[in-house]
Amino acid sequence: MAASETPAEAPQEAPVTTGFWALTLGSIGVVFGDIGTSPLYAFREAVHNAAHGGPVSRDIVLGVLSLILWSLIVVVTIKYVLLLLRADNNGEGGTLSLMALGQRALGRRSWFLLALGVIGGSMFLGDAMITPAISVLSAVEGLDLAAPALQHYVVPLAVLILIALFAVQSHGTALVASAFAPVMIVWFLTLGVMGLMHISDDPGIVHAINPLYAVTFLLTHGVIGLVILGAVFLSVTGGEALYADLGHFGRKPIQSAWLFFVLPCLLLNYFGQGALVLSHPEAIENPFYRMVPETVLVPLICLATAATVIASQAVITGAFSIVRQAIQLGLLPRFEVRYTSESHAGQIYLPRVNILLLIGVMLLVGLFRTSSGLASAYGIAVSTTMVADGIMCFVVIWKLWNWRAAAAAALIVPLVIVDLTFLTANFLKLFQGAWVPVLFGAIMVILIWTWRRGAALLITKTRRTEVPLLDLIKSLEKRPPHIVKGTAVFLTSDPGYVPTALLHNLKHNKVLHEHNVILTVHTAETPRVDVIDRVRMENISDKFAAVRLNFGFMETPNVPKALAIARKLGWQFDIMSTSFFVSRRSLKPAAKSGMPRWQDHLFIAMSRSANDATDYFQIPTGRVVEVGTQVTI
Repeated sequence: MAASETPAEAPQEAPVTTGFWALTLGSIGVVFGDIGTSPLYAFREAVHNAAHGGPVSRDIVLGVLSLILWSLIVVVTIKYVLLLLRADNNGEGGTLSLMALGQRALGRRSWFLLALGVIGGSMFLGDAMITPAISVLSAVEGLDLAAPALQHYVVPLAVLILIALFAVQSHGTALVASAFAPVMIVWFLTLGVMGLMHISDDPGIVHAINPLYAVTFLLTHGVIGLVILGAVFLSVTGGEALYADLGHFGRKPIQSAWLFFVLPCLLLNYFGQGALVLSHPEAIENPFYRMVPETVLVPLICLATAATVIASQAVITGAFSIVRQAIQLGLLPRFEVRYTSESHAGQIYLPRVNILLLIGVMLLVGLFRTSSGLASAYGIAVSTTMVADGIMCFVVIWKLWNWRAAAAAALIVPLVIVDLTFLTANFLKLFQGAWVPVLFGAIMVILIWTWRRGAALLITKTRRTEVPLLDLIKSLEKRPPHIVKGTAVFLTSDPGYVPTALLHNLKHNKVLHEHNVILTVHTAETPRVDVIDRVRMENISDKFAAVRLNFGFMETPNVPKALAIARKLGWQFDIMSTSFFVSRRSLKPAAKSGMPRWQDHLFIAMSRSANDATDYFQIPTGRVVEVGTQVTI
C-alpha cells in the first residue's frame, strides 16, 4: 500500500448532505447506544465495589457520583466531543482513521502509529463482543424484580435475544435503523425523568458536582479507590463510538446531541440513582429498576431491552466497518463483504466476522452469566483504545495542526494520564474477567502481525524471480508473439514487474492480446478518493498501458465501474471484449523461512481463507482467467 497522495489538511467538518436536525436525531439513535445503556449497571457496580459488602455511606455515594460526573466531562466531553471530533480524516473518524491521519501528518510510515492503530482496533473488536453480552443481560435482569420466579430464565432469554440479533444481520439493518432514533430518544427522556423523580429524595446529592468529592474519595481509599475507578469507567464506555461514527453524522450534530440532550439525561439519571440509594440503601441491589413503581417495571424492562439491542447493533456494525477498513489497509486478508443496501454503502455484512462475534458473545454469557460478572471483563478494551487514540491525537495536533510540541503535550498529556489511570484500574480486574478482551486483542494482534509479516516475505521472495516490465516489452518488440484481438487486464501489486499471469499466458498459450493493461489497485490513507482521482493511466507502448485505480480505505473496490472512468482518458473500455487475468497462489511452507513454522502455517491458513480476488474487486466471473502458481514461504 503506497502512501496517500492527498496533501495534509487542517481539521474540517464532514460534508453534510442531510439536514442538521435529522443528523442530530439520527446520531442519538446510533452513536450513543453504548454509553446510553451504562446507567443500567455502572453506578451499581461502582458502589458495590466501594461498599465491599458493608453499608453504603454518604461519602461513597457522593464520591462515586462525582467520579462518574467528571469522567463523563473529562474523557467524553473534553477529549472526544470537543477535541477528537475535530481530528477528522477527510470527514471520517475512528481508531484506524486516526492512525492513517497520523501517518499522513508525519509524511511517512510509522510502525509505532501502526502498532497503536492495530492494538486500538483489536481492542475495539473485543469490546464488540462484550457490549452485546453485558447490555442485554443487564436489561433482562430486571425480570428478577418484576417476577422473581423467572430468575432462572434470564440467561436463556438473553441468549435468544442475542441469537436473533446476530441472525438478522445478513438481512441488513435499514428497517431496524429507522426505528433507532425514536426508541433512543424515548430511552434518554425516560432516563432524565426517572432521575428528576428521585433527586428530591435527597437534594444534597447535587454536592457531588464538586470535584473535591472525587479527589478525596480516591485519596482516602488507596488501592481500593483504583479498583472502584475501574467500575466507574463503565459509565464512559461507548465514548469512543462518538468519534468512530463521525463520518456518518458530522461533528456538530454529534456535539449538539451530546451536550444538550444525552449528557444531561445521563447525569440526571445517575444523580437520581444516588439520591434513591441515600434515602433507601436497600435499593443498591438494582438502583436503576428500583427507581420506578412495580406497575411500570415490565414496560421499562422492554424499553431497556430495546435500547441494549440498539447499542449492540451499533457496536456490531462498527465491528464490520473496522474489519473492512483493516482489509483495505492490508492488515487482514480479504473477507467476504456483502452489501445489504443499494443506497447506503456503509450498510455491510461480513459473515465470518458475524459468526465469530456470535460465538464470542455466547461464550461470554455462558462463562459469566450475570452483568455483574461481565462488568469485570468490561472496560479494559475501551480504555486501551482510548489511550491509543490519545497518543495518536498528539501526533495529529503537533504535526498536522502545526502546534508546538510543548503546547500539544500540555493539552494531551493530562488526558492520556487520565486514560492510563483508567487502564491501570481495569488491569486490576485482569484475573476477574478482564483477561478475556486482553486475550482476544492479543489474538487479533498476532493475526495482523502474521499477515503483514508473511505478505512482506512473500513479496520479497517473488521479487527475486520477477522480470521488469520494460525488459519484457523490449523483448516482445524484438520477437513478437502471436497477437490476438481484445483487451487483457492483468492484476498486480507492483506495476514495475511483469505479472505472473502474463508470464504464464506467454509461456503456455504463446499469445499476446492487442491491448494489455497492467492494473494496480491502490488503497489511499484517506477514507475516500474523489472520482477525478480514481484512475491514473499511462501508455507504456503501443500494446501496453499501466492503470492505477485509487480507492479510499472505507470504499469498496469496484474495478469494472472504476475502469469505465478510464474512457475519459482515451481507453475505450468494453467489459465484453476484456479478459481479466488473475494469479492464484498456492502457498506451501519452505524448509527455511523468515518466520517460525507455526507462523508459516498460520499465514498459509489465513491466505487460504481469504475471499476470492474476483469477488472482492467485483469483477464478472465470466470475464476472469485464473492462473495458478505454487509458492513456498
